[in-house]
Amino acid sequence: MVKVVVIINTLISLILLYTAWRVWRLRLRLVRITNWLILTERCSHAVLYTTPEAIYIGQQNIHNLRQTNQALDIQIQQLRQILGLLVVGQRFWRRYFRKPRLKV
Repeated sequence: MVKVVVIINTLISLILLYTAWRVWRLRLRLVRITNWLILTERCSHAVLYTTPEAIYIGQQNIHNLRQTNQALDIQIQQLRQILGLLVVGQRFWRRYFRKPRLKV
């Protein structure tokens, strides 16, 4: 009877030792994963920390470019109108003030 109890206790001890070893390995794996997640969070924080300011600066730059673009659009429209008037004037000049050539 004592032999049976000793064998059962030995088996229970081996099962618990194996379970403890597996839990210890799981703990090591969790520590590695935790360290990796902490490192990832630090890196992403370092990268994204200045993002709101960069977005704001980008919005300001886009606004400034749009203002400049509007002024340039007005100037382009004025140049097109001037060139259109010059073309009309040139056609008018050719039609009514061009000296007729003599045909030989």
